[in-house]
Amino acid sequence: MIKKGINASPGIAIAKAIVYVKKELDIVRRQIDDVAAECARFDEAVAQSREQLSALQAKTARELGEEEAAIFEAHAMFLDDPEFVGAIKTSIESEQRNAEAITQQIVDQFYAMFDAMDDPYFKGRAADIRDVGNRVLHNLMGIDIMDISNLSEDTIIIAEDLAPSDTAIMDKAHVKGFATDIGSRTSHSAIMARGLEIPAILGLGDITATAQDGDTVIVDGSAGVIVVNPTAGELAMYRDKQRAYEVYMAELAQLKDQKAVTTDGHEVILSGNIGNPKDVEGVNHNGGMGVGLYRSEFLYMDADTMPSEEKQFAAYKTVVEDFRDREGVIIRTLDIGGDKKLPYLPLEEEMNPFLGLRAVRLCFAKEDLFRTQLRAILRASAFGKTRVMFPMIGNVSEVRQAKALVKACMAELDREGVAYDRDLEIGIMVEIPSAALTADIIAKEVDFFSIGTNDLCQYTLAVDRMNQTVSYLYDPLHPAILRLVKNVIEASHKLPDKFTGMCGEMAGDPSATLILLGLGLDEFSMSASSIPQVKKIVRSVSFEEAKAIADEALTMETGDEIRAMIEAKMAALGIQIL
Repeated sequence: MIKKGINASPGIAIAKAIVYVKKELDIVRRQIDDVAAECARFDEAVAQSREQLSALQAKTARELGEEEAAIFEAHAMFLDDPEFVGAIKTSIESEQRNAEAITQQIVDQFYAMFDAMDDPYFKGRAADIRDVGNRVLHNLMGIDIMDISNLSEDTIIIAEDLAPSDTAIMDKAHVKGFATDIGSRTSHSAIMARGLEIPAILGLGDITATAQDGDTVIVDGSAGVIVVNPTAGELAMYRDKQRAYEVYMAELAQLKDQKAVTTDGHEVILSGNIGNPKDVEGVNHNGGMGVGLYRSEFLYMDADTMPSEEKQFAAYKTVVEDFRDREGVIIRTLDIGGDKKLPYLPLEEEMNPFLGLRAVRLCFAKEDLFRTQLRAILRASAFGKTRVMFPMIGNVSEVRQAKALVKACMAELDREGVAYDRDLEIGIMVEIPSAALTADIIAKEVDFFSIGTNDLCQYTLAVDRMNQTVSYLYDPLHPAILRLVKNVIEASHKLPDKFTGMCGEMAGDPSATLILLGLGLDEFSMSASSIPQVKKIVRSVSFEEAKAIADEALTMETGDEIRAMIEAKMAALGIQIL
């Protein structure tokens, strides 16, 4: 069976499928007659859970380190806690109810208790108790836990969608590709796939219903095609394509140490987007000159409690030191809200969270949290070129408010005698149309812009990029988007020593490279795996040719017209993209 979807990350993967579907547990309350047998059944489920957690802890420590493995040790501690385990067994005896119902009941009670606490550490335990309880319940009910953190063989994940929390824990050594029912090129599963340099196809509609565990699956992320249970002929054909792609990537790898300079000498900076220090390897491997977007929220999302100033400082410092002699690192401050949530930072439900308390707005509301992060970033800046960037800025007043907090943190560090870069550059992500339209005003207050096209497209075109039914309207080459990008770049270039970068997925889209180059974009920051292709395009054209292409694109009326024109221009220039 062959299905066509959205080509979210290039390459070809061939492996067995795992259908990753999270099912709600149907827990029924019932009376029991044999209390001793029920308690013994519960003890067995606890022992099984303890063994699973021990295996996960050992594997995680071996592959990622002791710090990352500590979460599983914390989970196991609940299984040794006489108050938690004892409360369940006592209630089984006193209420004479089945272990599943009592376990759910006590877990809910403990969750509510921890979640109501003011201390962030104890509040963070609420998510832990929920996870532990869920594991025990699965074992009580004899239901296999869909665990993608500890795989035994190469796998392609088939899912409705993959949340950031899923991709954070998955076994990255064995997951060779994704295929999902929903999503777009800008969804988190697509971004993660490109970061891991593995093929991904999204928006397949019903792949979770048509593929089964153990099916042989081919994911052609370049063409957006998935083949389930291929014939011998199809398998042979795609193995040939896989080898051809590997040859193509080997040719691109030869550009690793070459600059991104046009045929007439115009140079741009190609940087990588990262979520944690481990991602630096991919940027270096692909010839990135710096980090144009350090998504600091992943440091929070990978933790079970609010990361301390010391933990953040250590993570930022590691990356900053790596790029000390190159273009440096742009750290985006915490961008939580919308589709990204923290279990230990409860927020009120909102009618439209993408337009609500998120990103810098949340940081203003949680000033202590914000100050902790700003202090960590400032301290890291003493070890190499560091820039700080504020997301979700809508007006110049917010820029001034954020800068005032930076100055306050600088004053604190001065009093403490702590070193930092006194010339730290401050910028904003341009992802709200109001910021793009008033870029000339905001430019006076910042050192740089970085255009976040994922949200800029969403907000400008009134398209929920995660909504499959309207995703066809999401188009980074829409004339409105190109005009906003042009306005931002020109606003920065009218003032001395200002620059504009782009860290949205458009920066790594080969169909947009010639236009962005011609518009005068200074820095392209993207998933590391996209750097070689973009570099090849930049080195294949003159700046004057790119400017003419951009000018022509700005006269066109639809994204489809622009895309067709780009394809023709690339063909004429002999630029081939696989």
